[in-house]
Amino acid sequence: MEAAINDKVWSILAAIMDPEIPVLSIVDLGIVRSIELNNQQLTISITPTYSGCPAMDIISMQVKMSLLNAGFELPIIKQKLSPVWTTDWITNYGKQQLKAYGIAPPIGKSFDGAYLEDIIVPCPQCNSTNTLLISQFGSTSCKALFKCLDCMEPFDYFKCH
Repeated sequence: MEAAINDKVWSILAAIMDPEIPVLSIVDLGIVRSIELNNQQLTISITPTYSGCPAMDIISMQVKMSLLNAGFELPIIKQKLSPVWTTDWITNYGKQQLKAYGIAPPIGKSFDGAYLEDIIVPCPQCNSTNTLLISQFGSTSCKALFKCLDCMEPFDYFKCH
């Protein structure tokens, strides 16, 4: 694929925000797996953050509409389920954006065997490590709910997976 087209497509995709975390682009979230151009046919492969993620239909439509608006004719959007998405694919910038939004970013690597109860999760508000796990599940199933014992603010932690 020509470098200019490749850069244009990645730029378009980087402007599409995740519907559940509107400060995080789908590129920074790591769900865009590949772009391919074969015989003028553009194909984008995306991986859901978890099987059955309700946002994938919206994201697929946003990708398709953004590419159509940019002049790409009938782009194909594929959902790629393997390998499964992992929080390791979130960019460093994406992790910074999560924290700035008030969500503690994932700590460590996925599948490292650490238990949620054993992880020290810094508060995204005041950076204190004096925090307490309140619930294994936060506002969505991919997050856990913590509370900072210094500033007393509750916050979501984006679990490694």
